[in-house]
Amino acid sequence: MNAIWCRCLPWLAATVCATGCLRADEAGHSGKEKSVMKLTSAAFAAQQPIPAKYTGEGADVSPPLQWNGAPAGTKGFALICDDPDAPAGDWVHWVIYDLAPTADGLPEHVAPRDTLPDGAKQGMNDFGKVGYGGPYPPTGKPHRYFFRLYALDARLLLPPRATKAAVLRAIAGHVLAEAQLMGTYQRAR
Repeated sequence: MNAIWCRCLPWLAATVCATGCLRADEAGHSGKEKSVMKLTSAAFAAQQPIPAKYTGEGADVSPPLQWNGAPAGTKGFALICDDPDAPAGDWVHWVIYDLAPTADGLPEHVAPRDTLPDGAKQGMNDFGKVGYGGPYPPTGKPHRYFFRLYALDARLLLPPRATKAAVLRAIAGHVLAEAQLMGTYQRAR
């Protein structure tokens, strides 16, 4: 009987880990226990179309975002929005970081400024601008837009205008929790 358990334990451990464990090396996580955090928008539901108002075909303003469930010890937040379906590869639409630990959302139409009144900083998007740049995919199939929010155990202390790559390097090992909201957009013309 013991020989059977010895042969089964590695399989059982691999199965349990595949279904429920978070590895410390995933997405720069430090291996700390993760909190359940949720990211939503009053403008669109998860996996649903983003209204034209928030795109390059409309007013091109950032959508309102809300979150909850940030873990104790959160010292700040970072948010990145990108489009993995862009013809040139991953296209960055928004980078914002050093959001206050007490923040529970972002209002509609965050001003495209380097530093916001509350001290949050905005990075460069792939349109070559600071702040939010809305969806404006080529005509054809819908693209997916991922808003990823990171609860961090430290302030990033990056200057304004940081890139997505710089923010991802800075958050490595500091992510307490992560939430994601994905919306879609297809050009009308």
